[in-house]
Amino acid sequence: MPELTVRRPRKEFDPTPHRRELVAIIDEIAGESDFDSRTLDRILKKYPRSGTGFFSRSEIIAGFRRFGSTHQRDLDPEAFVERLRLRPIRTLSGVTPVTVLTKPYPCPGKCIFCPNDVRMPKSYLSNEPGAQRAEDNRFDPYLQTWNRLRAYQSMGHPVAKVELIVLGGTWSFHPEAYQIWFVKRCFDALNDFGKGVDRRAEAGAAPVRFRELPSRLNGRESDATYNQLVGGLLRETHGPALLDPSERANWVELEAAHLVNETAACRSVGLVVETRPDHISSEEVRRIRRLGGTKVQIGLQSLSDRVLEANRRGCDVAASRRALRLLRGAGFKLHAHWMPNLLGSSAEQDADDFARLFDDPDFRPDELKLYPCSLIESAELMGNYERGEWRPYRHDELVDLLAGCLERTPSYCRLTRVIRDFSSRDIVAGNQMTNLREVAEDRLRGRGGVCRDIRAREIRGSGFSVEALRLKAQVYRTSIGEEHFLEFATPEDRLVAFLRLSLPVVPLPDPELRTSALIREVHVYGGSLGLGRRAEGRAQHRGLGRRLIDRAAQLARDAGFEDLAVISAVGTRVYYRSLGFSDGDHYQHRSPTAY
Repeated sequence: MPELTVRRPRKEFDPTPHRRELVAIIDEIAGESDFDSRTLDRILKKYPRSGTGFFSRSEIIAGFRRFGSTHQRDLDPEAFVERLRLRPIRTLSGVTPVTVLTKPYPCPGKCIFCPNDVRMPKSYLSNEPGAQRAEDNRFDPYLQTWNRLRAYQSMGHPVAKVELIVLGGTWSFHPEAYQIWFVKRCFDALNDFGKGVDRRAEAGAAPVRFRELPSRLNGRESDATYNQLVGGLLRETHGPALLDPSERANWVELEAAHLVNETAACRSVGLVVETRPDHISSEEVRRIRRLGGTKVQIGLQSLSDRVLEANRRGCDVAASRRALRLLRGAGFKLHAHWMPNLLGSSAEQDADDFARLFDDPDFRPDELKLYPCSLIESAELMGNYERGEWRPYRHDELVDLLAGCLERTPSYCRLTRVIRDFSSRDIVAGNQMTNLREVAEDRLRGRGGVCRDIRAREIRGSGFSVEALRLKAQVYRTSIGEEHFLEFATPEDRLVAFLRLSLPVVPLPDPELRTSALIREVHVYGGSLGLGRRAEGRAQHRGLGRRLIDRAAQLARDAGFEDLAVISAVGTRVYYRSLGFSDGDHYQHRSPTAY
């Protein structure tokens, strides 16, 4: 197995030496009434960078922020940046996602399909883009967050409303002090970046020497496990607790960072962690909530105990039922992972398994990742493959299965991914197509079907008329009661905004919620805008969230609830206070009869 290449952080671009060319480019872009990529190419060819090569979009944006435009004094900065924005789809869901990874740490699971790259958190590979960024930043949460915000800003994306996504191994297995420290440092980076403060030079202790370990384990052999190698190195470096003394914080320190973020220029409007069903308990749910969590990614993988056992998952379907019930009862958004093509299953069994995800009220996730099993050399599944006990589905077989999954996904669920972001060089057997979702959607359309999940319907950057929007409701049963999915949609059924409201019929575990109807999510789509900004034809800051909340309050009142609670993110607390909500211990509350 080849050694990993050491990647050096890119040097920040200084526009000053290129002022003449950049100002000329900026003025021409500003003067174009009909601007597209071909227009940009023509302009760039007129003003090459130092006589060789061409300026990138992010470099032009950096020049605009430094110099402005000499001839276009009334130029709208946001309109200019929007013309050049790279990968606008990244923030067209209304928020800016910032993904950070925890450092390698022992995992309680022994899943045979899981890769074992001991230089990465469990189940991740060094060639995945997010993992590369994490390694470049020594898995330091401050560096990862700050540098990702800078990258977004350089590409023209707003960074006022951020969804922090914490991935890597099993979050709930990390020591509490590390969890608190990790989240606090993410918030420190948000707070600093919003103020224009750069403390990256102070961030992080000397990194653990994960590069001294072999690059990957061999899935055919079991002389040493991921846990033995990673745990051994951490024990050698930090002692029996496996915890770096500099990587710990307490709740008081975290809550101070939260308080700053409530009014920061870069606010956390969501915090996501990733864990296993068998590590969810009432205590763990309260801890995630206290950290500021609003969504949990949870690996169900299969709803068959037989398949879970064959793949040494280490937990059963009953554990998944319990975990989802606890999380839903605490207001969390549920982001499930499901894996077809596991050892012991078949395409026909997978189709039935997927149907149970939404037929059974104990499941019915809000978001879903589909991860068809791909064989990685470091996974224990290699032995099963070579013994002929497992094979990847044929291409047509897999595409047909996924097309059926797309069609079965209800309109209240967002299907976020259809593949893992593995490099084809890492995949021994299994799908290597990066556009598998697109291929499955084409197959579905070819047989007269349609995909109606949230991702397929969201408005993104399209314009719309507020007056033409229709308020619709979808009601379904869950393990805790009745769920109302309220949505504003265009006449063409493009989704503009939605709210998830739980009306429990069973006592919720948290005493703070015993008499509460519970808003689990309010989301307004369209390109992310800065705090307080408005733009014609955009969904955000048009009062749609307030109208959905008022409708939720009416439903809670009609159902006899004394309280309407919301699982607010740290950065949305001020917004909910403006709507009459008051702070509780971990939630915000309002009487359903208020307003």
